[in-house]
Amino acid sequence: MSDSRAKAAARAIDALRRGWPVRIGSPPDAMTLVAIETGSAAALFEQGRVHGILLSSARAATLKLANQFAAADTQLPVLIAPPSGLDATLALAIADPSLDLRYPFKGPFAALPLDRPDAARTAMELAREAGLLPAFLQVDCTPEAEMLTDDLAAFQDAGLLRIAARARLPVSAAEDAELVAYRSVADAADHVALVVGQRDGSPPVVRLHSECLTGDVLGSLKCDCGPQLHEALHRIADAQWGVLLYLRQEGRGIGLVNKLRAYALQDQGFDTVDANIRLGFAVDARDFSVAAQMLRLLSISEVRLLTNNPEKVAGLEAEGVKVTERLPLKIAANPHNAHYLATKRDRTGHKL
Repeated sequence: MSDSRAKAAARAIDALRRGWPVRIGSPPDAMTLVAIETGSAAALFEQGRVHGILLSSARAATLKLANQFAAADTQLPVLIAPPSGLDATLALAIADPSLDLRYPFKGPFAALPLDRPDAARTAMELAREAGLLPAFLQVDCTPEAEMLTDDLAAFQDAGLLRIAARARLPVSAAEDAELVAYRSVADAADHVALVVGQRDGSPPVVRLHSECLTGDVLGSLKCDCGPQLHEALHRIADAQWGVLLYLRQEGRGIGLVNKLRAYALQDQGFDTVDANIRLGFAVDARDFSVAAQMLRLLSISEVRLLTNNPEKVAGLEAEGVKVTERLPLKIAANPHNAHYLATKRDRTGHKL
């Protein structure tokens, strides 16, 4: 049953990425939604099938839409009536805060009662899982995928993760290494662990590293991810043994495209925290239960954790992995990431 529920959510996420309508919830308490950034087909507007626009609470606040109803929950998504002349371009301008300087004049908007709050909340989380903006058209059309609100929890269950393959992989930091790949029946992301050295009775030195294409591969100077990755590999190689967990959670869990939108907002003057919030996401949306399951499958229950982030310690321990020691990972700042690092220190509690 859990597998079937997880697969229903996986199909819904895939449909949203393809621009197809998805029904969330059980009728009559269901919403049929199309993601604005992938599904704004002209036919939807021409045929009058759009009956509302569903936005995150953060986006609604930016558009001055919060608290239009006396009993409004400020954390709930907001449903608005389609404005006059709505088309794909206007819909995207309403949805994407990184375009606000390009399209500064929008509205006025009229909020509608949100009769299906559970479906709306689920939609916001589905958007994050799909790497899409948390903004939807509420439509009247036949859905291509259907899911219940409870299906998302099954999809996010890290217990579905299994080891898919493993092989020896000598790397520049350590020739004695093995790469272990993990898969889930639901999530298509393949996480990997690099196990370095020979296991003994001591807790391994472990680094949880979230995928960062821009930093790890392209050498971005806007973050410290690339240097942290390479320093962590050398620190693990210098220990008796250790593990690098490479988690497919780009942009602290919001996806590559949304991370680039956050970069665009940073160029407009917002820091990394406010950029994520303005996009409608949590400051850090990563799921540390995935890392804990990866360690469990390697029969590791205690670790020495390479991190500057106390939330990683708390996240692992909440999942039953004992952190015997936090090891700092110091990286020198450069002119492009100094403000980013200061924000991590001052606003998210990193021990820099």
